Amino acid sequence: MNQTMIVDTLWVLLAAVLVFFMNLGFAAVESGMARSKNAVNILSKNFIVFAVSSLGFTLLGWGLMFGGDNPIIGTKNLFILGSSNLEFYNDTLTPNVPFWGKFFFQLVFCGTAATIVSGAVAERVKYISFIVFSFVLTLVIYPIVGHWIWGGGWLANLGFLDFAGDTVVHSVGGWAALSGAMILGPRLGKYDKNGKPKAIPGHSMSLAVIGLFVLWLGWFGFNPGSTMSFQSPGDVVHILMTTNTGAIAAVLTATAASWIFIGKPDLGMTINGCLAGLVAVTGGCAYISVTSSLIVGAIAGVIVVFAVILFDRAKIDDPVGATSVHLVCGVFGTLCVGLFAQEGVTGLSTVDGLFFGGGLSLLGKQLLGIIAVGAFVFVASSVIWLALKKTVGIRVSHEEEVQGLDIGEHGNSAYPDFAIVAPILASGGGNGDTAAAAPPVAAAGTVSRAVSPEAAVPVVNRARPGAKMTKVTIITNQDKYTELQTSLDKIGITGMTVTNVLGYGMQKGHTEYYRGAPVKTRLLPKVQVDIVVCKIPTETVVDTVKKALYTGNMGDGKIFIYDVENVIKIRTGEEGYDALQDEEDE
Repeated sequence: MNQTMIVDTLWVLLAAVLVFFMNLGFAAVESGMARSKNAVNILSKNFIVFAVSSLGFTLLGWGLMFGGDNPIIGTKNLFILGSSNLEFYNDTLTPNVPFWGKFFFQLVFCGTAATIVSGAVAERVKYISFIVFSFVLTLVIYPIVGHWIWGGGWLANLGFLDFAGDTVVHSVGGWAALSGAMILGPRLGKYDKNGKPKAIPGHSMSLAVIGLFVLWLGWFGFNPGSTMSFQSPGDVVHILMTTNTGAIAAVLTATAASWIFIGKPDLGMTINGCLAGLVAVTGGCAYISVTSSLIVGAIAGVIVVFAVILFDRAKIDDPVGATSVHLVCGVFGTLCVGLFAQEGVTGLSTVDGLFFGGGLSLLGKQLLGIIAVGAFVFVASSVIWLALKKTVGIRVSHEEEVQGLDIGEHGNSAYPDFAIVAPILASGGGNGDTAAAAPPVAAAGTVSRAVSPEAAVPVVNRARPGAKMTKVTIITNQDKYTELQTSLDKIGITGMTVTNVLGYGMQKGHTEYYRGAPVKTRLLPKVQVDIVVCKIPTETVVDTVKKALYTGNMGDGKIFIYDVENVIKIRTGEEGYDALQDEEDE
C-alpha cells in the first residue's frame, strides 16, 4: 500500500467515525425535544436504527447502489457478504481506499438517512413498525436514489450535482419522515378542538443543545470527508469553511427570525436553524464559495423557522422539526447548487450556476432531480407505512401514548426517580381538549373565576356572602385528568389546582425492568385535583367525578370532601366571601 492510499484511507475512516458519532447527536436532540415519558423509546430507536440500517445496507443496499452502471438500479455483484469478487468495486468512488473502508463510509451515510425519520414520528409510532420501515428504507429505497446520483445512474449522467447528500441523505430521510408523520397523524393533544396547534415542550433543552454540538462536529466529517481523498488539502479546508459558515449564518438568522416573528429568541428554533444551515450547504459545499455559503445559510435559517410553523398549521406533527430541517432545507440546498455553483472554487467544481453566468441548465437539472427523488421516495415510503398500518399497525394505543412509550413499549423509564408530569393535553385523534378554562356558567348574583391549571390557584364558584364553601379533592390516574376536567367544565367548574403526586393504595405499584431484572416501583404517579365549590352542590360535583372516572377497575381513584372554614386575601386582609371577589369586581 503506497502513501497515497494510507493517507486517503485514514482520512476516510476519520470522517466515517465522525459521521457515525452523529448518531449520538440525533439521539440527544430527539430525546431532548420529546417528553421525558418517551425518552427511552427515542434513545432505543436511535440505537436500533443504525443496527437495522447497517444490516439492510450490507445485505443488499450497497449492491443496489453501486452494482454497475445501469441507469436505474445496480444489477451486478449485488450481494457482498461472502462474495469472492469484491475487486469488482475497486474503482467505485475511489481506487485509493480499500473496499471495506469506503463501504463503511457509505454505510454511516445510509444510517443517517434512516435516523432522520425517527424524530418526525416520535412519541406515537410502534417500535416494531419503525424497525421494519427503517430496514426497507435502507435495503431498497435509499440505495436506489443513491445509485441515481452517486452510483452512476441517470441523474449522475444528466449532470445533477449533490456533493455530500442534500438529496441522497437529507431529502430521502425527509420525504420518508413526511410520509410517516402524515399517515401516523398528530400526537394526542397537539391540536385543540378548533384545530389550533398547541405547544408540547421537550423535556431537556440541555440535552438538545449537547446533541446539536455533536451533530455540528460530525458534519466536519460528513461534508469534507465526502472528498474521499486528502490529496487536495485546499479542497478539504474549503469545504470545512463553507460547512461552518452556513451553520453560523443560519444560527444568527433563525434566532433573529424567531425573535421578530414569534416574540422571543426561541432556543429550539436556534437549534433547528443551525441544523438547517448545515443541511443547506451540504449539497454544494464543494461547489460554492465561502461568501455564497454565508448567503445560503442565512436564508436557510429564516426558511426553517417558517417551515416549522407552516407544518404545524398544516397538522403535520413533527416533534423535532426533522421535515423542516432535512426535507425543506435539503430541497433548498439542492436548488442552491444550481444558483450558486462557481467553477474553480475547488478542484471539484467544474460548472457555474445561474448567478455566476451558467444560465438555467444546472438549475433545471437540480429541479428535475428534486421532483424525481421526491416522488419516488414519498410514494415508496407511503406504500410501506400503509402496508404496516394494515398489518402490524403503526401507532401505539391511546393509553400507551398518554402514559408514555417508555413504559408501554419498553417497560422502563429514563428518569425512574422523578414523577411524570400529568398529561393535561389529551384528545381524540390528535384534536385534544384545551387545558384552558371554559367560560363559567352565568347565574344572577354569582361570580366565577376561571384560571388555567398551570396557574395552580384554587378557584371558587361563589354564590353569596355566608354561603357554605366545600373543598373537594380528587386523586386519580394521570391519564384520566382531561376526561375529568371536561366533565367538570360542563357543570360550570372551570378552575382547579392540579398537582402531580406519588402514592399507592391497593395497586401496590407496577413493575419496570432494568437490564432484564424486575424493579418493583411502589409509588405510582397520580394527579391530585383540588376544587372549592359554593354555588354548585357538592353532590353534583361528586356524581360528575364518579361518572368521569369510573371504570370498575382498581385505580379509579378517591374523592375527599372538606369544609372550608375561611378564606383570607393577603393583599387586602378581606375574609370570607369578600376575599373571593375578582379584582375587576373591586
